[in-house]
Amino acid sequence: MPKPVVAIVGRPNVGKSTIFNRIVGERISIVEDIPGVTRDRIYAPCEWLNFQFNLIDTGGIEIGDEPFLAQIRHQAEIAIEEADVIIFITNGREGVTPADEEVAKILYRSNKPVVLAVNKMDNPDMRENIYEFYSLGFGEPYPISGAHGLGLGDLLDAVCKHFPKPQSENDDEGIIKFSLIGRPNVGKSSLVNAILGEERVIVSEIAGTTRDAIDTKFTYNKQEFVIIDTAGMRKKGKIYETTEKYSVLRALKAIERSDVVLVVLNAEEGIIEQDKRIAGYAHEAGKAVVIVVNKWDAVEKDERTMREFEKDIRDQFLFLDYAPIVFLSAKTKKRLHTLMPQIILASENHAMRVQTNVLNDVIMDAVAMNPTPTDHGTRLKIYYATQVSVKPPTFVIFVNDPELLHFSYERFLENRIRDAFGFEGTPIKIIARKRR
Repeated sequence: MPKPVVAIVGRPNVGKSTIFNRIVGERISIVEDIPGVTRDRIYAPCEWLNFQFNLIDTGGIEIGDEPFLAQIRHQAEIAIEEADVIIFITNGREGVTPADEEVAKILYRSNKPVVLAVNKMDNPDMRENIYEFYSLGFGEPYPISGAHGLGLGDLLDAVCKHFPKPQSENDDEGIIKFSLIGRPNVGKSSLVNAILGEERVIVSEIAGTTRDAIDTKFTYNKQEFVIIDTAGMRKKGKIYETTEKYSVLRALKAIERSDVVLVVLNAEEGIIEQDKRIAGYAHEAGKAVVIVVNKWDAVEKDERTMREFEKDIRDQFLFLDYAPIVFLSAKTKKRLHTLMPQIILASENHAMRVQTNVLNDVIMDAVAMNPTPTDHGTRLKIYYATQVSVKPPTFVIFVNDPELLHFSYERFLENRIRDAFGFEGTPIKIIARKRR
């Protein structure tokens, strides 16, 4: 089940981004030690108690030259479109303003749960000011301080009460779900049509024509699949066409619902920075990945072209070194037959389990081949390892001191595990724990 989406909405200068960073905590500033993985400040995964959710900061949605109130309205509309729960931020020092009332009018029509927060209530003497915010019509206002982190626990408790209850996914057991992500006009919808063999979705040369996510179930070689075509924007209009971050949010939802993610590239245009950013979302979500180079028919080729393009992909997408690469043309269906077997392989490896005794044999052989490192005279000792979960395959290695397992040696162990068991198409996670 996809994580709930929570959006922070409010007029400018009420502290939306400060509260966003407070709730997200240190995650927003984490930098992966893997080239090419980037984060967009508008979106972040969060956790409160036993609840996991995705948080949107609408303050990061840049509207351009829109008038002041129009910007507020558009940002709120984007949040309403995507969110399961909305946090409406106001400023306790300034009281209720006409701009707050404008946002409230938009939120009334959303039919989404709204939790009202009154920010900048640092001084207890200001608590009496909170009563005027009842006039906005969203029930009890929660006094908070984004700068000092006060009251956020009560606010998040109220937000989590509105999350939908988890649904059983037993009905989908055995079905491989995969989505297609990529920047506009790389041919995602054309590829959907080519896979399905019929015109199920609108195909156009105009970037951003896909308006709604379309899930289609089909069977291939007696295996059931669900293909998720990531939508661009639901509503027409300049605001939605020019807000790239909005379509990223839609792609993130599709990624979460997928077992396998197809990162679609345009062979005519080559690789740009946006391709790497989009692919980074799939990697960070721990999904199986297949890189698809579409429009291969439009490229002038010789015997070296494919090999050179593949080398460029490996150089640019260092964090996806496990992902297979498929070259095809959705338009002519040339090499299309090579895609489905790679999706099946990536899905199987994403759910693969290995026996503990065989895993430990591989780890001990790796240590014998390349002894563990030392730090300040203390050598890393590996006692044993076990696989604790799948999707993605996750391994816990029990050691004398987790701090001694440096990234380079962890990478070495990952490579040895891949050599032994394959795991093509899926990331794997290694967690070091101190043996008790």
